[in-house]
Amino acid sequence: MSAGLRRRTLLAAGGAAAAVAACSPPAAAPLPPAVWVGARHERGHRLRSAATLPTAAVQRRAAVLVVGAGIAGLAAARGYLQRGVQDLHLLELEDAAGGNSRGHQLGGMACPLGAHYLPVPADDGPAREVAAWLHQIGLLKREHGRTVADERHLCHSPQERLFIDGAWVEGLLPPVDPGSPAAAQLQRFAQAVVELQRGGRGARGEPAFALPAHRSAWGPAQAELERTTFAQWLAAQGLTDERLRWYLDYCCRDDYGAGTETVSAWAGVHYFASRHGFHAPGGDGSDADDREAVFTWPEGNAWMVQRLAAPFADRLHTGRTVLRVTEGRHDVQVLAWDESRQQLEAWTAPQVVLALPLFIAARVLESPPSALREAAKGLAYAPWLVANLQLDAPLLDRVGAPPSWDNVVYGSRGLGYVDAMHQGLRPVPGATVLTVYHALPRSERAVLLADDPRPWAERVLAELRGAHPDIDRRVQRIALMRWGHAMAIPAPGVQRHPSLQALRGARGRVRYAHADLAGCSLFEEAFIAGCEAALP
Repeated sequence: MSAGLRRRTLLAAGGAAAAVAACSPPAAAPLPPAVWVGARHERGHRLRSAATLPTAAVQRRAAVLVVGAGIAGLAAARGYLQRGVQDLHLLELEDAAGGNSRGHQLGGMACPLGAHYLPVPADDGPAREVAAWLHQIGLLKREHGRTVADERHLCHSPQERLFIDGAWVEGLLPPVDPGSPAAAQLQRFAQAVVELQRGGRGARGEPAFALPAHRSAWGPAQAELERTTFAQWLAAQGLTDERLRWYLDYCCRDDYGAGTETVSAWAGVHYFASRHGFHAPGGDGSDADDREAVFTWPEGNAWMVQRLAAPFADRLHTGRTVLRVTEGRHDVQVLAWDESRQQLEAWTAPQVVLALPLFIAARVLESPPSALREAAKGLAYAPWLVANLQLDAPLLDRVGAPPSWDNVVYGSRGLGYVDAMHQGLRPVPGATVLTVYHALPRSERAVLLADDPRPWAERVLAELRGAHPDIDRRVQRIALMRWGHAMAIPAPGVQRHPSLQALRGARGRVRYAHADLAGCSLFEEAFIAGCEAALP
C-alpha cells in the first residue's frame, strides 16, 4: 500500500464476489452504524456554479500563496520557509491539511483515511529530499558512519499475509510448487525486472527506474514499455500464470488505483524496479527478512502531515474553497470561499503555487496555459473507498500465518486491510480498527456520492466474511471515506508527457506542485514536486 497516498474495486455482483458470498455465512442484522467521514465533496463541487461571485468581504496579501495543503503543498511551503520567506500562507479545501494522507479517530483509536506508510529512502538515492527531511524530524539518523532508522516507527513483524486456499500464508505472493511451470514464470519475471534495471541505466549513471520518476533514465527500453499496457507486455513475455497475474494486478491497483489492463508496462515494472524489487520463491533475497523496510503509524501518513504542517500554524487556512485564480501582469489574485464564515476572500500574491490535482488547477485558473489544459485532459483518476472498522475484540483466525499489519484475500477485487493497532506494544490483543482499502473502477465514482453509506459498508463486510466469519459480531462502527479522484492513473503515454514536463519546469508567477506531475500518487512524488516548486 503507498505514501502518497500508496497504498491501496470493490466486489461486484459476480466473479470473485459470488465466490466469497457462496462460502460466507449470511450477514448479521442489523448492520453496525456506518457513517461517511473526512471529505466535503460539496465544497469542491462549488466550482460548477462559480461563474458569478459576490464581492469579496476580505482582502489579503501575501508574498507567496500555496493553494492546497496536501503533501506537495506542505512541502512547497516548507521550501519557501527554508528560503527565508515568512509572509507565506496556505489555503486548504478541507478542515485539515494532508490531502490523501489525512487521519481519523474511531473509538479513541487513531487510524488512516488514506496513505499509511513510507518506504525508508536511502540518503544518496533519488528521493534525497525525503531522506533529508526524515533526518530533520528524527526518523533517520547517523550512527557510527551509517544511517539508521528509528525502530519505534518501523513496521513491526509480522508484516504481510495472504488468505488463500482456506488458510493464511506469510507474504502477499501466492505460493507455488517448486519446480512447477508457475515457479518458473515467477523466476522469469524476477529476471526480467533485474535485466531492465541493469540494462536501462542512463548515460550519466542515473537508475533505469527511480523515485521520483523524472529522475529515472529514459531511453528506447523505457519508451517501449511506456507504449503498451502492463497486461499486454506480460502476455508478450509468456507470463500467463493465474497466480502471478493476480499478484501483479493487485500490486498495480494498490499503488496506482488501476490494474494491469490499464497501467503502462513502464509503470508496472517501475513498481518493482524503483524500490520494491521482486523476489521469486527460492531466488536471492526471497527471505522474509529481506523485505523493504517501511515506516508506518496507527494514523498512517497523517503522522508525517502533522510534522510538515506544524511550522505554519495560523498561516494555514483550512475550509477555503478556491474558486478562481487570475494571473495579472505583476500579481496573482486568488478568490476563495471561507466555508465557516460563508464569505468570499480575495488574496493577492506575486507568487502562487497550485498544489492541486491538475484537472482542478485547470478549472480554477482563469486562463490556463495549453500545457495545463492538455495535461488535465490526458489524466484519468481512480476513485477509492477507505473503510475503518472498529472491532471490540480480535477476530477469530484461520490456520496459518498470524495476524499481520497488512492482510489480503486472494482473488478479491479489494486490497485487504491494515490493523491500526499493529504498531502497539500491548501484551494482550484487544479492541482495534481495521482499515480496509478499495480502488474502485471509474464507473463507480458517481455512486460514491450516495447519501446512504450502508450499502458500501455491507460490500466491505461481504468481502471479509470468507476469511473472518465472525466479523459481523465484532464490528461496532464503520467510518467510510470516499475519494472521488484519489490518484492519477499512469496509463500508457503519461510518463514523460511533454505537458507534464512543462508544468514541472514552470517558473513564472504561477507554479505547479502535485503528484499528478508524475502521473501517479506516491508520497515521494508529491513531496519532491513541492520541494522543486519552491526552488528559486
